[in-house]
Amino acid sequence: MASQNIDPRNPTTSVDTSKKSSDSNKQDAASHSVKKRLQQELMTLMMSGDKGISAFPVDENIFDWIGTINGAQGTVYEGLTYKLKLEFPNNYPYCAPNVRFTTPCFHPNVDDHGNICLDILKDKWTALYDVRTILISVQSLLSGPNIDSPLNLTAAQLWRDQATYRAVLFEKYESDVRKMQKI
Repeated sequence: MASQNIDPRNPTTSVDTSKKSSDSNKQDAASHSVKKRLQQELMTLMMSGDKGISAFPVDENIFDWIGTINGAQGTVYEGLTYKLKLEFPNNYPYCAPNVRFTTPCFHPNVDDHGNICLDILKDKWTALYDVRTILISVQSLLSGPNIDSPLNLTAAQLWRDQATYRAVLFEKYESDVRKMQKI
């Protein structure tokens, strides 16, 4: 299945420089193809009815999205809402989008800048994934972190004691939300 991540619009053979206008046309077609795919994913996401996840393009730019994830019921994140920024490359879906939290998120696999350590956003990415898959995976990561590969050591150490973790999580969340409202 490795071939799923090979962009057929980007051949690995060398291209004659006399074909620059042809390459430009191919890039325009590729961009149109990515836009079409993202529009389709937006419709699929809107029709899915998945609880606790949503995402929409920012303004008219189909390559930049804002996502929202609610903490799943029965988890320490229940009742909390997080915003994400999703930036799609021109060769999407053959390369993963850049996804990060814009709402500060205290979590073992999220650093202070909102970067997320999640395998499907890195080396396990496949063109079969879509925005819905990403959002569901990040939502799932909230309740099931990989504490063996933490970006936030404090959160990873606290994770074992869920009562203490929840108290620290809510304290940080309230403090961070207040800070964001002042900005």
